[in-house]
Amino acid sequence: MANDINRLIDMLYERIEDAKSPALKPNMSMVDRDEMLDLLDELRAQLPAEIKRAQELLAAREKFVDEAKRDVERMMRQAELEAKTKVSESEVLYAAKEKARQIIAQAEDRSRKLYQVANEYAEDALARTEEAVQAALDEVKQSRVRFRTASAAKMQEQRDKLDGKNAPDAPADTL
Repeated sequence: MANDINRLIDMLYERIEDAKSPALKPNMSMVDRDEMLDLLDELRAQLPAEIKRAQELLAAREKFVDEAKRDVERMMRQAELEAKTKVSESEVLYAAKEKARQIIAQAEDRSRKLYQVANEYAEDALARTEEAVQAALDEVKQSRVRFRTASAAKMQEQRDKLDGKNAPDAPADTL
């Protein structure tokens, strides 16, 4: 998914970079508006999938934590049953409780580590998505500014041409 998003951003960048300049405006570029909008639509369609993937990862993490808790509870019950079946001398009872404590500590430690890894991955995926969206948005804003500038210049050029054509007719009105 991230590769698709990056590919679309690269395509937008290439189209804008390869855009032809008008003859009188070498610092301006003209791009195919429909093509740019199509690429942006495709980029917009990809983003929810990346977000959904991050949400699925969070759900999987929660499921894992729940399963780990159930495993701990099962292990605790199993440890308690084993302890009850053994002779109830204080040493045996102490050993069973210590083993149960160790199992719980190990399960909690494993759960914390997986929780941390899942959070880091989700944070990274969301940050990359945010960066991709921001980069695309910045590119679109820059394209709009260039388009407006080029359009305003073209409009002024047309006005100047029209004003130039109307100027010879002006003396005829004074008759």
